[in-house]
Amino acid sequence: MVRKLKFHEQKLLKKVDFLNWEVDNNLHEVKVLRRYHIERREDYTKYNKLSRSIRELAQKIRDLNEKDGFRAQSTARLLEKLYGVGLIPTRENLALTEKVTASAFCRRRLPSVLVKLRMAQNLKTAVTFIEQGHVRVGPEIITDPAFLITRSMEDFVTWVDSSKIKQHVMNYNEQRDDFDLVV
Repeated sequence: MVRKLKFHEQKLLKKVDFLNWEVDNNLHEVKVLRRYHIERREDYTKYNKLSRSIRELAQKIRDLNEKDGFRAQSTARLLEKLYGVGLIPTRENLALTEKVTASAFCRRRLPSVLVKLRMAQNLKTAVTFIEQGHVRVGPEIITDPAFLITRSMEDFVTWVDSSKIKQHVMNYNEQRDDFDLVV
């Protein structure tokens, strides 16, 4: 049995809803943070805002007159940009922009690309490799796991020359040069 609440307790409880908490409404957010091994929640909120603004822009373009030349030009430019970044699979039509979500941005993060390229077994080890400075994109060493990789940059993701992981992989594949042994 529960005792009857006093007047001041009832008044305080009017301000609090015990059935619906704001913290409970982010189950999808927590799943995405766990799945893509994102440590900073701010990154996810930025991806969410970006994806929302992309969808809004696409809706504004869709609302333009179909015969307008500006609509065709802006549609082509938006689809080209989104395809270049890797957020949509093809440049076919504007309906693909509805699938741009925060998860699409998360799939373009450097750890996800490392797993996709089979340079790491899972996202946690990929994040560890990146934070320890074993990975470079082009000539630059990347230590931030939130670094987004475009389709054109995907080919330039490699190990740092002085990385022990690169040496281990080359030994395993029997590709290590005698000059590398001296250095």
